[in-house]
Amino acid sequence: MILWQYQVKPERQSQFEEIYSPNGAWADLFKRGIGYLGTELLHDEKEPQRYLTIDRWDSKESYEAFQSQWGKEYKALDTLCDGLTERESLLGKWNSV
Repeated sequence: MILWQYQVKPERQSQFEEIYSPNGAWADLFKRGIGYLGTELLHDEKEPQRYLTIDRWDSKESYEAFQSQWGKEYKALDTLCDGLTERESLLGKWNSV
């Protein structure tokens, strides 16, 4: 699992939710990779501009293979999304226990 935290610009919140949702552009890109299990978008109740995403993969190797094959498209989408947030932080790559 890969967890990201975002501080979204207030005027871009709707667009952010559309792109980062489980049916959004990021999930569509991830679906090209073997081993992608899904994305979850979480919204903080107390801090309205704060979001988390959880991207699930069946293994670290599947995610790395995706990055190797689709890295160029990943960077292009990341660049396209730059204006949506004030900050973004990788919280880590996690394994289920």
